[in-house]
Amino acid sequence: MKKIFLIILLIGCTFWAYCQPKAKNVILLIGDGTGLTQLYATYEANDRFLNIYTMPNVAISITNCSDRKVTDSGAGGTAIATGQKTHYYAIGVDKDNKPLPSILEISKDMGKHTGIIVSCDLCHATPASFVAHVAHRDSLQDIAEYYLNQKADIFLGGGKRNFCQRNDKRNLLDSLKNKGYELVYNIDDLAKTKGNKIAGFYADKHLPKFKERGDIMQQSLRYTLDKFSKDNDKGFFIMLEGSQIDMEAHGNNFETMIEEARDFDQCVKIALDYAKKDGNTLVVVTADHETGGLTLTAEGNEDKPNWSTTGHTAAPIIIYAYGVGSEEFHGVIQNNETFDKILKAIK
Repeated sequence: MKKIFLIILLIGCTFWAYCQPKAKNVILLIGDGTGLTQLYATYEANDRFLNIYTMPNVAISITNCSDRKVTDSGAGGTAIATGQKTHYYAIGVDKDNKPLPSILEISKDMGKHTGIIVSCDLCHATPASFVAHVAHRDSLQDIAEYYLNQKADIFLGGGKRNFCQRNDKRNLLDSLKNKGYELVYNIDDLAKTKGNKIAGFYADKHLPKFKERGDIMQQSLRYTLDKFSKDNDKGFFIMLEGSQIDMEAHGNNFETMIEEARDFDQCVKIALDYAKKDGNTLVVVTADHETGGLTLTAEGNEDKPNWSTTGHTAAPIIIYAYGVGSEEFHGVIQNNETFDKILKAIK
């Protein structure tokens, strides 16, 4: 009788797991360098409101890489993208420099549309972790070549120089055209594109700061969601990075860091609005590490920032999740488990 009960229980658990709804779409938003205090400072400066703070499921993520307690964006991005902790500076490879498939590449192989939207050079560490496989993040021209593999249908950011001002004299912009990509160089041209394969280069290097670039990131996300939603039998995966939160934190620039984080939070709002309307989407907001060792004290009712470093720290970061599969994000986890939970949601 006991054996029969166990068999029935096993069948029931298997059936329950099989019948759990799967996320058709994933929107992963990474606030580079964004720790708990960076977000709280932005919340305070934004009339005590953040869209991120409306997300119901929360986990704490430990960010160390395989060979150091304090990670960089290469190893941090690779852990999120591939599900394995790796060495400092690594891009899409394990600690022995063997290539690892990323969640973007897996999504593409599943037939999903895939997109990358960043305010930095597209060959910078975090976006590179989702498309490239090199031992060192500084191999920018090598990283650029991986975009020719067409794993990312739409990629929008900076870094045009790595595609056309190269040591090997090749023009990868022509190569992208030959592979069917429409090339755009500003946000106005983006709206004129026809197909679903678009390479957008808004700057030769990183994009300007928020005050100069405006809401390019928000427009780019809206546009990509609209494109992918029109042809969406198998869904999509989008990774958006608020890249310059980290850059401003490296400079201990409190006010401009908040401006970048506000822009990122508006992108989160766009993702959440889409997910609430769609009903088949998982939204995950996270960071690769904390930058600056930011703490807050106060002078009267004014927040006073205190920075302990211009580098990264080992402080854990927070993961926020909403939608299909978001209940998996709870407790204290390792950063590479973010990959596992997203993969579980879509497979």
